[in-house]
Amino acid sequence: MPRDIPENALIAIVEDDGLVRRAMERLLRAAGYRCVSFASGADFLESLHDRRPACVVMDLGMPVVTGFDVLTLLRREAGRIPVVVTTADDSPQIRCHVIALGASACLDKPVDDTVLLDEISAALQPNEIASDRTENARQASGG
Repeated sequence: MPRDIPENALIAIVEDDGLVRRAMERLLRAAGYRCVSFASGADFLESLHDRRPACVVMDLGMPVVTGFDVLTLLRREAGRIPVVVTTADDSPQIRCHVIALGASACLDKPVDDTVLLDEISAALQPNEIASDRTENARQASGG
């Protein structure tokens, strides 16, 4: 799938594992994205006062401020920021809960590079397909 990268699209990476975070940074930069990374959900949330990313790639299982916490707070924000969640706990219940909280996608770790790039590209392209995916997940989770 060709990736149309919106001009000046900033991708925020929120990942507490430094090796994974740096690998994602390299991947996204090689694909042509600008990115900024954070080692915690709290650091990312604090950064929203200064800049708003076009998309967030976020680990679900972080200490203190979890991915669930970040999704819940972002859901309350006026403008929607697409979020691609990564998790080592890829149960159907987790996947449905994450999508119900507004994530664009929920990917299991280790994340396939091509799948991650495709999901970021899809998240940056607001369209009816993305809305349909979110609505279908909400219905499946009973929400």
